[in-house]
Amino acid sequence: MNTASLKKRWMVVAGLMVAVLGFATACSASTSASSTPSSTPSSSSSSTAQPPGPGGAGGEGGSNARSGAAAGGTAGTITEVSDTGFTLTTGAGQAVTITRSDSTTYLNGTAKATASIVAQGATVLVLGTANGTAITAAQVIVQSADVGSTAASTAAGVVPFERGAPSAAKQAGAIPANYTEGSGTIVSGDTAYKATEAALAAYPGGVVDRVVQLSSGEYEVHYVGVNWPHHIFVDANFKVVGAS
Repeated sequence: MNTASLKKRWMVVAGLMVAVLGFATACSASTSASSTPSSTPSSSSSSTAQPPGPGGAGGEGGSNARSGAAAGGTAGTITEVSDTGFTLTTGAGQAVTITRSDSTTYLNGTAKATASIVAQGATVLVLGTANGTAITAAQVIVQSADVGSTAASTAAGVVPFERGAPSAAKQAGAIPANYTEGSGTIVSGDTAYKATEAALAAYPGGVVDRVVQLSSGEYEVHYVGVNWPHHIFVDANFKVVGAS
C-alpha cells in the first residue's frame, strides 16, 4: 500500500472517531438534562389556594361563641362617678368600669329617668356592650339596695374571684343536653339583655360578657369576674335552669 492510500485511510478513521465522540457527548448531555428536576411546576402541581373553610382562610369550621366585645351587663353599687361614667362594685367584690354616652338611657325602677340618678351609693343594673370587666352602657337601671348585694351573692352560692385560686368545679340545676363549651351563636339586643338580667338576678356578683344561643334554643350566659359560676343557662322563656 502506497503512502497516499495509507494517509487517506487514516483520515477516514479519524473522521469516524470524531463523529462517534460527538454523538456520545450529545447523548450524555441529553441524559443529564432529563434526570435534573425542573424548577418549573409540573402540570400536576397547583399554585391555586384552596377555598377557605367556614372558620376563615384555610381554617376549620368553628363556633362564633368566643368574641371580643358583646352584649352583656352587671349589677352592683356605684363607688365613684366621673363625667364620662362611673365605677361600680358587684356583690362579689368585682370592680367594673362603666362608660356612658349620649345614647345611654336611664330608669328608676321601671320609670324613665335622667342621668342624675347616677350617684355614689346607688345600686344599679347596667346593660350594654361588655369587654371583660368594662361596659359601655346602653341602659342604667336603679334598683333596690338588696339586689346584687354581697348578701344576695353569697346566698346564691357565687364564689368571689380570688387570684390564683382554682375555679370551683360544681354544677347547679340542669345543663342543656349535648352542651359543649364554646358552641352556639352570640346574640345581641333585647334578647341578650333579657338573658343577662335573668342570670344576674339568680347569680348576682359577676359580669356577663356575652350571651350565646345554643342549638336547643336555650341560652348560655357567660360570666367573668368570679370563680363560680362561669356558665349560667337560661331557657327560651328567660328562666335560669342551671349553672356550671
